[in-house]
Amino acid sequence: MNLSTNLGGLTLANPLLPASGPLSGDADKLLWLDGQGVGALVTKTISTKAAEVPRPCITGGRDWLHNAELWSEFSPDHWVGKFLPQVKKKSSTPLIVSVGYTQADLEALVPRLEPFADAFEVSTHYVGTDLAAIGRTVEAIRRLTAKPVFLKVSPHLPDPVAFARTVLSAGATGVAAINSLGPTLGIDLATRSVAWGNPQGEVWTSGPVIKPLALALVRRIKDAEPGCVVIGTGGVQSAEDVLEFLLAGADAVQMLSAALLKGKDLYAKILAALPATFEKFGFASVADATAARLKPYTPRWEPRVAVVDKATCTRCGLCEKICPYFAMTQAKGKAAQADPKLCFGCGLCQSRCPVNAISGPLTAG
Repeated sequence: MNLSTNLGGLTLANPLLPASGPLSGDADKLLWLDGQGVGALVTKTISTKAAEVPRPCITGGRDWLHNAELWSEFSPDHWVGKFLPQVKKKSSTPLIVSVGYTQADLEALVPRLEPFADAFEVSTHYVGTDLAAIGRTVEAIRRLTAKPVFLKVSPHLPDPVAFARTVLSAGATGVAAINSLGPTLGIDLATRSVAWGNPQGEVWTSGPVIKPLALALVRRIKDAEPGCVVIGTGGVQSAEDVLEFLLAGADAVQMLSAALLKGKDLYAKILAALPATFEKFGFASVADATAARLKPYTPRWEPRVAVVDKATCTRCGLCEKICPYFAMTQAKGKAAQADPKLCFGCGLCQSRCPVNAISGPLTAG
């Protein structure tokens, strides 16, 4: 199985990368990630001064992560004088240096980081939505480096496609989509107060919960700009997720939040599962998946009534409880059934059945 991929001229052994964040915040962490076998390394975002980080700063739920961290808590002097030389001395894995945020910041940082970077990822998370200003920032970066440059897409941007077109025309290689979602809020009912966050009491949300948004924006950008190199990030937690992002239009993917929610060894687990997953869905390589893309989708307007397999149904009653059209009933001791006069064919029951006993609404074709 050939898992290698080309990322804007960089040859990666596989498409799984860490995302910029707590797990990539110093040399030891980056070298640990290298030992997991990732295709490239991505630093925590470096800015012109060290960040002051509130505590607590990271909390997690079943499928979400709240993070009040900003950029790296270490100065650029520390990165240039210690961390980056250590990483380059001990690792031959491509190194993507994440930098931010303003044009002035980047003009000061890129020349210092250039000797260590194989590529740059640029975050503009805190600089607003002025595409003209972002374009000028990219032009300034491009004057300072010939290496691949990827701009990170903030999900609050009103037009991600316009963002991609702006940065590409200014000289960027591609984009990383998407950054964390926010600002968001956590509340402690017991104390009637904000639970954690920055001085405004706000955090950023990432993890599996944002995957549908990330997939949609990756696909939208790639469909609009087929030549754009795209790094998909946001919600990856399995080998299947990696394949979904590749089919949506990504050339590689990043993961961080799921590793904090499920365990840091998730990188190695996903990489071990990739060959079998690709084979299961009929792909012989990463290149096959990126070339395949998603098939065009045509909505179907006629409802298909839910059909319950009586032998598989466990009589749990969930479908009856959740049906928004009151079409499902589950009499005591009997399998559930749908009233064809009431069933809207919405698909909710089929998607939520714990034993896959329902067919019909979501059937392809």
